[in-house]
Amino acid sequence: MPPGTKEKAPARRRGKPIEVWVTDEEKEAITERAIEAGMSRSSYLRALGMNSPIRSVVDLTAVADLAKVNGDLGRVAGLLKLWLAEKRGQGARPTDVEAMMDDFRKLQTEILAIMSRVVK
Repeated sequence: MPPGTKEKAPARRRGKPIEVWVTDEEKEAITERAIEAGMSRSSYLRALGMNSPIRSVVDLTAVADLAKVNGDLGRVAGLLKLWLAEKRGQGARPTDVEAMMDDFRKLQTEILAIMSRVVK
């Protein structure tokens, strides 16, 4: 198998279907939620029936976006710190820059808290 390709796990043999009678609107809602979770309707309903946690792909995408913002904040704070060390007192008062860096740290803490709530 070429490097970088994933080996697909063999499909689990399923033998017994379960019929669930739903309205057209219910079927559409179930389909939308399954897509949001990145699952087929069957897998989604099985996971719900077995009381397995369902993670939305949308939520995980939001966490990835927050992680990027968190990294950007860290880089900006690092650049400010570097600027402060090299150009101390030029352009802005050091206390203002330190206060801004504290704000960045608070924002990073808030972002990490949001990310952990979404993932859990």
